[in-house]
Amino acid sequence: MSGALRVMLVDDHAVVRQGLRSYLESFSDIRIAASVASGEQALACLDEVLPDVAVVDLLMPGGMDGFETIRRLRALSPHTQVVVLSGYSDDARVLAALRAGAIGYVRKEAEPELLLAAVRAAARGQAALDPALAGSLLHELARSGAAGAGGGPDALTAREGEVLRQLALGRTNREIAEALVVGEETVKTHVGNILAKLHLAHRTQAMLYALKQGLVSLQELEG
Repeated sequence: MSGALRVMLVDDHAVVRQGLRSYLESFSDIRIAASVASGEQALACLDEVLPDVAVVDLLMPGGMDGFETIRRLRALSPHTQVVVLSGYSDDARVLAALRAGAIGYVRKEAEPELLLAAVRAAARGQAALDPALAGSLLHELARSGAAGAGGGPDALTAREGEVLRQLALGRTNREIAEALVVGEETVKTHVGNILAKLHLAHRTQAMLYALKQGLVSLQELEG
C-alpha cells in the first residue's frame, strides 16, 4: 500500500463519505488519506495529508462552497488534483468547477467505476469528464466561446501547438511522444510550457482552450 494513491474525500454527508471510502479502498492502489465534511476542514489538514487527489462535493454548508474549496486546494497544493462528485450536472456548474481548477467531474448517479477511473486519471494529470456531461458541455462552450484564459495560440511554438492539439484529444504523454516521434520527457516539457504560457491549470482547461480556439472540433472530442 506504500505506493497507493492518497485520496481526500470532501463531502458534508457522512453516509456518502463512508460509501466512497468503502468502495475506493477496496482497490489496492487507493488509500483514503482524509475524509472531511467541509472545505475548511480540508484546508486545515492539507499540509498533513498531502493528497494526490481530492474528491469534492460542490454544495456544502458553511462559508466555503466547493468552488472556493477547489480554488484554495489548488493554490495551496498544486500537486493535488481535484475531481468533483456532484448531484448537479448543469453546464454552468461543470464549467465553473473546471475554471476553479477541477480536472474531472462525475455525477453522483454515475456508475462507481466512472469515479474510480476519474480518480486514477486525475492522479496521472489527465482530464476525466463524465461522458453524460461532456457532449452538452462542449456544445455550450462552442456556442458561447467561454473557454480558457491567458495568451493566444500565437504565444506557442509550432511544436507546442501540435502537442496542445494532441493533449486536447485526450492523449497521454506517451501517446503524444509516439505520434510526434519525440521523447516522453520532451513532451512533458512542452506540456508545462503550454500551461504556463496560456495560464491554464491542467489538461482539462487545455482541452477547453483548444476547442475555443478551433484547434480541435466537437466531433473529434466527442468521438
